Amino acid sequence: MYNPQLETFLRVADAGSFNKAAEEAYITPTAVIKQINLLEKSLEVKLFERTHRGLVLTKAGKSLYQDTKYILQYCKDSVTRAQNAMQENENVIRIGSSPMTPAQLLMQMWPKIQAHCGAIKFEIVPFENTPENAREILANLGRKIDVVGGIFDETMLDLRSCAGLALTREPFCCAVSIQHPLAAKDRLKLEDLYGENLLLMRRGWSRHVDELRDDISQNHSRIHIIDFEFYDTNIFNRCENTSDVLLAIPGWANVHPLLKVIPVEWEYGIPYGLLHSPKPGRTVKRFLAAAREAAREQ
Repeated sequence: MYNPQLETFLRVADAGSFNKAAEEAYITPTAVIKQINLLEKSLEVKLFERTHRGLVLTKAGKSLYQDTKYILQYCKDSVTRAQNAMQENENVIRIGSSPMTPAQLLMQMWPKIQAHCGAIKFEIVPFENTPENAREILANLGRKIDVVGGIFDETMLDLRSCAGLALTREPFCCAVSIQHPLAAKDRLKLEDLYGENLLLMRRGWSRHVDELRDDISQNHSRIHIIDFEFYDTNIFNRCENTSDVLLAIPGWANVHPLLKVIPVEWEYGIPYGLLHSPKPGRTVKRFLAAAREAAREQ
């Protein structure tokens, strides 16, 4: 471990005198002698021979002299590396990514974001999209993950204790198994969903979903609404393994290879953007500002 007495040892060895070393360090000769005595005592070796011509390094002193030069330089280099690493980390945005929160939208925007703040780089941090992970990650954005791209509204932000920057408005679509009769269509009308089971996130998760739910309940009662609790791999598997229809967005087209995401002729949609800490750090603020400008240029 680094010992500040080593610097005094080098200074004395180079000067060949306690007095000269003291002058260079702007301390008294007594203080220099005391440091060397303490160093010799702690190491249990004699470092200097006191002669009438001055101080001469012993064999142990010569050995320690070479190693001390290396130790002190290594310590200085370590500080430099640490400072560089901190600087690099300050310019990295850690983006959480899961099948339901893909980072492709940000990748598409990256050239424009880079034009506004080219020093910032991306680090993709994969995570499993489970209810427990969603609560933990979104409530602690800024620790291991800085931002997550996904759908949200005020209700969800309050629920997850995070903030959001809306970049686009994603239209609600319907996902069906490629074996489902509706998969033959490239666009759906509401009437195409009559007699179908439509999987919707439970009431209270998003006002946008609840508005669609209310419209269907009041005006299209032949569509059977089935609630579910959370968007994860299981709900996409359920959609593929049954004849159920799942409310989705275009960005989820690649979540399951055996599902087809089809646009619907309605005006319903939901904001899509960046979820972040309510108190983002300096670099995240820069990134969000750049993303906002990039979105305006889309």
